[in-house]
Formats: sequence, C-alpha cells, structure tokens
Amino acid sequence: MAMTFDLSDVPAADAADLAAAMRSLVKAGRGLVLLHGATDADLDRAREIFQRRFQTDPQRALAAFVRFRHLVAVFATRRLQQTVLEDGFAVMAPALAIAATLRLNGKRGFNPQRFLLALKAARADIFFMGPRARGPGGGRSQLAA
Repeated sequence: MAMTFDLSDVPAADAADLAAAMRSLVKAGRGLVLLHGATDADLDRAREIFQRRFQTDPQRALAAFVRFRHLVAVFATRRLQQTVLEDGFAVMAPALAIAATLRLNGKRGFNPQRFLLALKAARADIFFMGPRARGPGGGRSQLAA
C-alpha cells in the first residue's frame, strides 16, 4: 500500500516528538542547529529518531520530520536568529510547540512572520505569568539579608 501525504498542509505533530529530535542533536553537540542550520547528518539523526518513535505509523513520522526540517529552516531568517541570540535556549520550548501546531506548507515552509509573532506571543505569556504560576518566590531568587 502506497503512503500518500499532502505536502500543501502538513498534519500537526506532538511537540514532545520534535523535542526528542532536538534533545538528540543537543546530546550530539549540535544544539545550535537553529542558528547554524542542519547538516545532512543532523537531519538523518532526526529522521532516525522519528522512525524509531513511530515504527507503526510512517505518516506520523514523516509529518514530524517535515515539521522539524522546516523549523530549522525558518530560523535562518534574520529576525528569528536575532531572537535566539537575545533569548538563548529559552526560545527552544516555545518554538518546538509552535512548530508542532502552526500551519505548514511542506513546499514553502513556515511563514516566518507568523512564526515570529506566535513565538513572541508565547514568550510574552511565559514572561507575564503571575508569581503563583512560576512557583515559590515568583521565579526570583531569594537573597539572604
């Protein structure tokens, strides 16, 4: 049975699956893949992770891989690279969540402006959470007087 896949509207993926591929790259010393782009070896590693996670569902593995590949590609834009340089790895979790659900055309990739706006909105939600939501001390360190 041939696998069909519509690249004009790639199905959503689970952010945890994208995070697993990113974790694998970080462990391999390629954590800056969002800044420097992905090599063929990086993409092969991510593809292997998805194939292992979805042995019985190749369409889901393909959707996750396409989303991951376009996540790396969208960070080649100047504004998104500047966001990574300013905020560091704090950008990674919201970016993975956005890449998992944002509309994606597999031929054109993510819309960089929509991705940036969604990332800024997600970062603002995290930043403006109240002290109770961030835990004891409101996210600030307690200094002994």
